[in-house]
Amino acid sequence: MSALKLTQIGNSVGIILPKEVLASMNVGKGDTIYLTQAAGGGFTLTPYDEEFERQMEAARRIMKKRRNVLRELAK
Repeated sequence: MSALKLTQIGNSVGIILPKEVLASMNVGKGDTIYLTQAAGGGFTLTPYDEEFERQMEAARRIMKKRRNVLRELAK
């Protein structure tokens, strides 16, 4: 666990993530990261959008179930 200090950035407050954290998350300047509330009142910082992942999982199920229909439509 690392302690992060809040700092003034313009009219906002932000944190600076150590380069080791950025490397382990595989993110860099300009990338988007997501802050979600976890069970128990904590928070999770992740480079993955959970809503997008749910949508992709639904799309994968549909593509698997309707493979023949999609193949015919692609002709």
